[in-house]
Amino acid sequence: MTVRQSIVFNGDLGSGKSTVSVEIAKRLGLRRISVGDLYREMAQQRQMTALQLNLHAELDQAVDGYVDQLQQDIADSGEQLVVDSRLAWHFFRNALKVHMITEPGEAARRVLARPSGPAESYTSLAEAKTKLRERSDSERNRFIVRYGVDKARLRNYDLICDTTRASAMEVVDRIIAAYEGSLGADILRDSPPLLLLDPGRVYPTEEIHGLRGLEKSDLVERVREAGETALEPLRIGYTGEYFFAIDGHRRLSAALRSGFPLVPGRLVAEADEPVVGGLTALEFFAQVSESTIHDWEAVHGITLPPLERGRPVLAADPA
Repeated sequence: MTVRQSIVFNGDLGSGKSTVSVEIAKRLGLRRISVGDLYREMAQQRQMTALQLNLHAELDQAVDGYVDQLQQDIADSGEQLVVDSRLAWHFFRNALKVHMITEPGEAARRVLARPSGPAESYTSLAEAKTKLRERSDSERNRFIVRYGVDKARLRNYDLICDTTRASAMEVVDRIIAAYEGSLGADILRDSPPLLLLDPGRVYPTEEIHGLRGLEKSDLVERVREAGETALEPLRIGYTGEYFFAIDGHRRLSAALRSGFPLVPGRLVAEADEPVVGGLTALEFFAQVSESTIHDWEAVHGITLPPLERGRPVLAADPA
């Protein structure tokens, strides 16, 4: 795969974009630009919190207009960069577009633990979790209305990386491997995005009896010895909120038993895209019973994220 010009980061608040992008810029010897830092400075200058500036930007297009022009100028410069920005993927063409995700509670814990400032300050874990979601929803709605793009749609990106349990250095290593073409090159070339998911956040869609005989086989040992980067990518569906395995449950189980923080996956369908038999990803996942999920959790000693059936899904693509 041809090495891309730049690496641009988007993702959940608290997913570790700053830490990871700083380290990647350092390793690759590239200049790093953080639009988030600029946004926080703008909020502080206006004596607002970051959330208040987001809400203000929904009414005042001059806020986004200034930041957008800055990003467009940076993208047009042709300089090879590492860019941390919510919308850089929309402006950059020849770039590896990385979207980082993490479990909301973990994101809130990280944000609460870092030094607070006038633009970003929380008094409790519950407040941090609520405010982070409000900020993300505000940005998402604004981008849909203003640009006709949904930042939650995974096909906007080349690489999705879940940082819930993976260390920053593990994430950095895999992003650089993808950037240089030694990880997931076929998926990145033919059918992005490449998914690097926490196996403890992937829901099953098959009954647990499908794992019969796994403990007596050598699959777990072979998977553990080879490491997760050698694992054949799982075929994954995405509801717009939850990831689920379409097949590859034995490999997923082996990864969980091996303690892997990440597993590779290929996105088959998200939200209203078809999975099989005319069923969309949403319809396919809706057929999974609670007992299937509970049995999977019991066998692997994990607790999957609680389902919130009422959450909004992806916005429709603009005509």
